Amino acid sequence: MQGEQHPDHLRHISDAEESQLNNEPVPQARAPLSATLTQERDMFQLRSLEKIMHRLSPGERMLLYGLSILLVGSALVLLIDVNKIVSTTVPSHGGSLKEGSVGTPRFVNPLLAMSQTDQDLTSLIYSGLMRATPSGDLTPDLASGYEVSDDGTTYIFHIRPNATFHDGHAVTAKDVIFTVSLTQNQNIKSPRLADWDGVTVSESDEKTVVFQLPHAYGPFLENTQLGILPKHLWGLVPPEEFPFHALNTHPIGSGPYALTDVKTDDAGSPILYELSSFNKFTLGTPNLNSIIFRFYSNEEALRAGFVAGEIDSFAGVSPESDSLQERRDTRVVRTASTRIFGIFFNQNHATVLSDASVRAALSAAVDRDSLIDSVLGGFAKKAEGPIPPGLLQNSRSATTSSLPAATSTAQAGATSSQGTSNAEKARGILSRGGWKYDETSNSWTKNKQVLAFALATADTPELSATANAVAETWRNIGVDIDVQVYPLAEFNANVLRPRQYDAVLFGEVVGRTLDLFAFWHSSQRNDPGLNLALYTNTHADKLLASARTEVDRDAREELYRSFSKIIGDDQPAVFLYAPEFMYVVPQNLQGLSFGALTSPSERFLAVHQWYTDTERIWNIFSSNSVTE
Repeated sequence: MQGEQHPDHLRHISDAEESQLNNEPVPQARAPLSATLTQERDMFQLRSLEKIMHRLSPGERMLLYGLSILLVGSALVLLIDVNKIVSTTVPSHGGSLKEGSVGTPRFVNPLLAMSQTDQDLTSLIYSGLMRATPSGDLTPDLASGYEVSDDGTTYIFHIRPNATFHDGHAVTAKDVIFTVSLTQNQNIKSPRLADWDGVTVSESDEKTVVFQLPHAYGPFLENTQLGILPKHLWGLVPPEEFPFHALNTHPIGSGPYALTDVKTDDAGSPILYELSSFNKFTLGTPNLNSIIFRFYSNEEALRAGFVAGEIDSFAGVSPESDSLQERRDTRVVRTASTRIFGIFFNQNHATVLSDASVRAALSAAVDRDSLIDSVLGGFAKKAEGPIPPGLLQNSRSATTSSLPAATSTAQAGATSSQGTSNAEKARGILSRGGWKYDETSNSWTKNKQVLAFALATADTPELSATANAVAETWRNIGVDIDVQVYPLAEFNANVLRPRQYDAVLFGEVVGRTLDLFAFWHSSQRNDPGLNLALYTNTHADKLLASARTEVDRDAREELYRSFSKIIGDDQPAVFLYAPEFMYVVPQNLQGLSFGALTSPSERFLAVHQWYTDTERIWNIFSSNSVTE
């Protein structure tokens, strides 16, 4: 139609024309981006600052520069302080430890390990269902938890879903059953056999293990620290070949460290093991990247290696060691042990010792502080009963102390001030007990019986020195004492086991289980029992039997406190000291925590927490800060 225009014929109106129709200013065309960026601008503020600086004198400019630097420095210090407030220092992964050991590894196997070298390596490479802590408690390791039946005869353990061996295979109930069954195999001749005698083990599923005990045994949980062997590697090894298999020296476990390198000498004997941290260890990846063990033929060679810097740490150091003076970058860590030494009286063999006043006087005469200083260089705790210091709950927090390795051992012990009165106390006890003292012969008699007996011990330096020191003390109060020192093999075979002694100086390793049954129950008076005093007391027997079946630790310790009181009244032995464990470590090794150790290898219970390196992280991400 005319008068109408088709939309296709509509003319396009530009933006400029539209702006003119609306009486709006016409926008300018935008300059290209490159032109915008290169356009010269008027830096008014900068030019103003330059004018001000030109007006300042040289001295004023220097002052301004100094104040500016001070302002920037103050800001940096403030930022550092703020960072310290909102962050904390924590252990970091890195560093290594170079450890020395006497003897080469032969049985790095939880079922066979007996030497210190084998036990040390086993404790690092293997894990059990449970793990002891330095505080003396037990915590789940391969297990995530456990239940105990009301009667204390059934234990059910649940294995962690992520528990794995160093080769990547999962830890299952079959591995646990296999390990316990091997331990119970008489042909294996495991030193752990007695721990599992009469125990049956089964699985309810792949990750659940059930132990059935013939009767309640309170310390059973301690036995579940036994390292677990991988069945997929050991399963086809016949029992008769078990001690000779290559896995004994090239072990694979599930512990905090895995064996990654072995160096041997020309004869093929291992001279060095390198252990690397296992990032799938159930309690967390260890902080130290590696622990390198170097093996020496004897203690002299080890000390030479220490002086030469081949190693930075070793255990079982002697207090009088001169080599410790050579290294200023190390220190000696001291902690309690569960070994206790005493003189045990065989009243059946020497009737004079059946007199209560004699036993009391002999105990009163000994100045334990002086003995520890003179024989052990101060590196021991006084023993005043059958339980080593630090094992009971109220004294379990046995502190770990450390000395620089170069510290003189003369400074380590304290000097006793009571030694002068001990002899007077002992003589008074004998006099009140009816004994008559002859000054001419320096002897005591009662009913025509002379106070005399023999003291037997083994020919180790510590034992022979202790025996002679105590004997001299007793001679000073008028006791006729004959010290008999035997070679260790002869001592065990001809003296200790057949109980052929009047009195014997020896040590007992009580252990963290606090099972004193074998040492003091009347049923253990004869070999292979360890009741060296041939002690008999009906009430004490009942307490020991009850303590064995008591599952609750607190209740069990209360029973042992009652037992200790009976021993204190009867005095069947003179308890002397509990030697301290000494460990040489680098100055920069931190995170060490030890309780009372039953063996040197227990120093590695919390090895995954040791560290040399640290880092700072914000507090909200920290769960393990370092005290600065």
